[in-house]
Amino acid sequence: MKELKNWFLLGILIFTGLMTNAQPIRLRASVQLKIPGNKAIEYPLDLSVKDDRLIYQEPSACPIKITGQLKSVGRKKIYTITLKATNDVYFNFKQSILANSFVQDDCQFLMPGFWYRKNLRSPKSAPSFHTSDSWLVREDRLSTPLTGVFNKKTGQYYTVLRGDKIKNAAYSAAQTGEVILSGNSDIGFTGFENCQGKTWISFGFPYREAPKTYVRKSTLAPSVTAFEKLCKGEEKTLTWIYYSGEASDYSDFIAQVWSSSFDYLKPQPVHTDLSFNQVKDVLSNYFLESYVATDDLNYYAGTHLSISECKSNGAAELGFLGRVLLNAFFALEYAEETGNQKMKKEAESIFDSYLKNGFTSSGYFREYVNYDHHNEATVFSIRRQSEAAYAILKYLQYEKNKGRMHTMWETRLRTLFENFEKLQKANGSFPRKFDTNGKTIDESGGSTPSATIPLVMACKYFGNKNYLLRAKRTGRYLETEIITKGDYFSSTLDANCEDKEASLYAATAMYYLSLASKGKESKLYRDLAKQAAYFALTWYYTWDVPFAQGQMLGDIGLKSRGWGNVSVENNHIDVFVFELFDVLNWLASTTNEHRFRAFSTVIKTSMMQLLPYPGHMCGIGKVGYYPEVVQHTNWDYGKNGKGFYNTQFAPGWTVASLWQLLSSNSCEK
Repeated sequence: MKELKNWFLLGILIFTGLMTNAQPIRLRASVQLKIPGNKAIEYPLDLSVKDDRLIYQEPSACPIKITGQLKSVGRKKIYTITLKATNDVYFNFKQSILANSFVQDDCQFLMPGFWYRKNLRSPKSAPSFHTSDSWLVREDRLSTPLTGVFNKKTGQYYTVLRGDKIKNAAYSAAQTGEVILSGNSDIGFTGFENCQGKTWISFGFPYREAPKTYVRKSTLAPSVTAFEKLCKGEEKTLTWIYYSGEASDYSDFIAQVWSSSFDYLKPQPVHTDLSFNQVKDVLSNYFLESYVATDDLNYYAGTHLSISECKSNGAAELGFLGRVLLNAFFALEYAEETGNQKMKKEAESIFDSYLKNGFTSSGYFREYVNYDHHNEATVFSIRRQSEAAYAILKYLQYEKNKGRMHTMWETRLRTLFENFEKLQKANGSFPRKFDTNGKTIDESGGSTPSATIPLVMACKYFGNKNYLLRAKRTGRYLETEIITKGDYFSSTLDANCEDKEASLYAATAMYYLSLASKGKESKLYRDLAKQAAYFALTWYYTWDVPFAQGQMLGDIGLKSRGWGNVSVENNHIDVFVFELFDVLNWLASTTNEHRFRAFSTVIKTSMMQLLPYPGHMCGIGKVGYYPEVVQHTNWDYGKNGKGFYNTQFAPGWTVASLWQLLSSNSCEK
């Protein structure tokens, strides 16, 4: 390594001989080399191309030799790069591609499950253009290890996808600065950079994050560069796939990129030991152990619990996170199927208590009450109100089918929907948050599709077409302001940014509207559901993130394929799926998109992996309390980090999501 002190700077040669769509591809490369205890030095590499070879020129004293192969397959160009050590060396390699001379201001970007357009819905405290117009991130942040750039003026796009099997990870001693990895890793980096007004896609190995790394919610930290050791005679071979194409708009770009990535990666279903009926049996223990009775409301304790103890903390929450009423419906249904009288009695007591004490004087659901802390939410959300209404409508329809009517519940819901009518804006949207008098506090329309669903259900249940007309008003808003623009945001309650749940809810809302409509109108809603579904699916992992030994999730064998990242702000994976499984299978049947059905099976099988049951508790304190904050990358929600859970979790919604997943076609039925 002493020879490094005498290295001279290698100049950049930008190669212009490769052609795609009659436009030159320009390349550049560099390598950082580090002597432990010393600051790394970055060396630009002379790069030339001869026939199908990439030739990286190094000085004779360089302890690492770099060679490359270039293979063209249609519109793809496959770069295979090999680094071989002539002496022990710690390295970080980077290559960049500029195609079609894209001007940065004309571009919108994609790093699936993490970056959409310019992330301008996200705050400055999360990765976004508010902080920088150039970003490099580690691959395990991304649901597909890919960066895409779409030119909104020309419709052209190009992507770079990691072509290797990413199987191994290594611990690092620090999260920022220059870090030497503890062993072999396959995790590289990808991203985009603005160089003199032009956009470059950059990628390399091992990982880097710049100009900042995102370590926890709303916390950007200094950049990080990892170094892997190559011993004398060892080599590392890396592959990236460059692709160019054209799209009519950003949504078409998203659909094309997800489809081609799925076709390349071919994610397969995950084998699990339990049948789906056995999964329900395990999950049902949550209903029994989490039940809490008070003089006011009865509920299932399901929010902000300790993962080790899973004890009630006095919080009753209707919609996201707790989903108390939806769980009560599932518990009632299952109790009657299995003859569990205790479970049935407790579920009925929850409905009875909310009918008696669960509404404000103005007719809104009491969304959140904490009996330990003696406080209650006074700011309401269209999402929680809608999710509660959805649960009650499922309950009422179930009871009606059994010959049991609940006129007081029907009166309560009619009053709630009268409030909805007052809340709905002229453009069809609903405010994200409001007070008990219906005064708007957050007018953002990103949560609107959550209201579409119970309005369609109410039309069916009450036989009142006015509810469907209001739902169709939301449909027009979703079409013009959300789906056509490909702008999905502000659905999750603890973040106000680009998020998975916004696109998932939009697809589900259009699914309901299509089923409730006929002819051309039904087809329009179906096509909009398909468009939103592609966005939703970009949040779901098409590959398996590796973990280092000692990171619990890896040690118990978690496969991340089929799990969804959450949002730009909350960079972890979870099992939020609810009715998306049905939406995907319905779209597969009605639009012949076979990938949707294939991936829905991946989702359904994969999301059962962390089910806690005796001998397979997955780090959770009680049977059936399914984990929530699954930290799969270098990010944490306040505790533990990659390979572990946060110390608090909300099993109320995870149980509800998985139970809904296992109760297929409930909407169509």
